[in-house]
Amino acid sequence: MKKLILLSAILILGCKNTNQIKITKVEGSTEYENAKLSLKESSWTDEGYLFSFDLENYKLGLQSPKEFEYKLANSAKGQHIHLIVNNGPYSAKYNEEFVHNQLDKTKGGDVVLAFLSRSYHESVKNKDAYFLTQIGDSIANKKDLSKELLFYSRPKGTYKADDTNRVLLDFYLINTSLAEDGNKVRATIHGTEFIIDEWAPYYIEGLPKGEISIKLELINSKGDLIESPFNPSQRTFTLEE
Repeated sequence: MKKLILLSAILILGCKNTNQIKITKVEGSTEYENAKLSLKESSWTDEGYLFSFDLENYKLGLQSPKEFEYKLANSAKGQHIHLIVNNGPYSAKYNEEFVHNQLDKTKGGDVVLAFLSRSYHESVKNKDAYFLTQIGDSIANKKDLSKELLFYSRPKGTYKADDTNRVLLDFYLINTSLAEDGNKVRATIHGTEFIIDEWAPYYIEGLPKGEISIKLELINSKGDLIESPFNPSQRTFTLEE
């Protein structure tokens, strides 16, 4: 039986969760309020699709400063760009220019989201920190990118040892915001529901080892699923000893 947990800011209300799963807002990250990501150049090449970005007030390859002491899975390569195609698992890019070979030139219509990420994979959430486009002119695959959009980011892949204690929950919103009396994100984590009304990163605790399922849904103030591309998102990730 699914449990329902209402989340407002960092408070978890009415928690009667026998699995002891809980989520808590991550606090203490550098904000990067003036960070900016913009596309400089893009084109098809023999190897794939070339992306060349300009960055302002943000440097790739650095370890992100933070004011919290608990551990989250972290990239030794430092800050990077999360590149997401059709809301699939992201690819981490550590250079401003790269060729991505997972776009379908013959099909067309791939939706590409790129946003700035801290070394511990928390996204930078400001209006200039992302780039969104659809590549190709396929009418059949055309998506309405003016709608309210939710993209999945973390958790992803396999976590081991100490990295399993706190797992980052992070997602990216475009053309919408969250509020107590507005849109929300319903996160179902290993059978337990959380209602999130603040766009922020959270860490998950109390997960068992093994394969974990997660579903993210962008819902309106009435609790109804918002009709938009890639909503909902469903993934699995794995926790190992």
